Amino acid sequence: MMASSYNAKDEDGHITVSGPGGGTLRSKKPENTAFKQQRLPAWQPILTAGTVLPAFFIIGLIFIPIGIGLYVTSNNIKEFEVTLYDMSGPHQNPFRNCNNVFMYYGLSNFYQNHRRYVKSRDDSQLNGDLESLMKPSKECEPYAYHENKPIAPCGAIANSMFNDTLELFYNDPNGTKIQIPMTATGIAWWTDKHVKFRNPTDNANLTAVFQGTTKPVNWRRPVYELDTDPQNNGFINEDFIVWMRTAALPTFRKLYRIIPKKNSMVPTLLRGNYTLEVVYNYPVRSFEGRKRMILSTISWMGGKNPFLGIAYITVGSVCFFLGVVLLIIHHKYGNRNNSADIAN
Repeated sequence: MMASSYNAKDEDGHITVSGPGGGTLRSKKPENTAFKQQRLPAWQPILTAGTVLPAFFIIGLIFIPIGIGLYVTSNNIKEFEVTLYDMSGPHQNPFRNCNNVFMYYGLSNFYQNHRRYVKSRDDSQLNGDLESLMKPSKECEPYAYHENKPIAPCGAIANSMFNDTLELFYNDPNGTKIQIPMTATGIAWWTDKHVKFRNPTDNANLTAVFQGTTKPVNWRRPVYELDTDPQNNGFINEDFIVWMRTAALPTFRKLYRIIPKKNSMVPTLLRGNYTLEVVYNYPVRSFEGRKRMILSTISWMGGKNPFLGIAYITVGSVCFFLGVVLLIIHHKYGNRNNSADIAN
């Protein structure tokens, strides 16, 4: 028999084998470096009363004023809500001194966050891919084909798009109704409008572009007839884009229209009574839902949402309260421990 000898080198993690057939083997032991041997310098904070108590008080003193500011700002936002199946006639206008007024539609008990519902779309098709236009993704099933034609846009999200029509009229004292002009553009996210959603081509004749496809089953008209404006038609229609951004909660609102301010001298909405006319197309009884129309202003922090202010006030108050409690405990028992140490 021929013997071999081993020469271990712990420093680099290699083992040298001497003798016939010898060589260098790789050891399973990590290399002797500060990183692999976990000898990197580290900082471990020592929690003492002198460090913890100021932190609690600082957090409380910062969070409470911020929360109060957010809560007051949210409460200053004017908002008016109407349940669409229970409109009680004309309503007074609370928005006479506002800039732009935003009209939303709201749905309740509609679970847009369901896993299968969220996946039921073809992003390549929505981004203008011609191949996906004619061959929708399997994720769109059972809303990928209808009568042997590809559906554009495919999927359950597009198929369930909100399609009620909301119009607001000012009731003139003379007895005439004046329609309030509203804009249908500028309601979608810029990244959605210019990046995620595109028509298959820049051809203005979308009827020819979508030739060979069919509309979603629940739609009343095809995607190339959503608007007369070529910059707001097809896959880049902003009502469609807003709907395709799914909501996280079963009760949600989505921006529908913007009522712009004409000039600084004329209020956005004159004082008086208004009538909301609704063309009902969207059924909600099947999922026991509820439809709403909301008129709202916005602030620098967005729409009306008191939760953020309440959260800041709550966290700040809890921290301040804990700081006071810990200060009392430290003052009561800390001196006793120090006296005991001195006596020993």
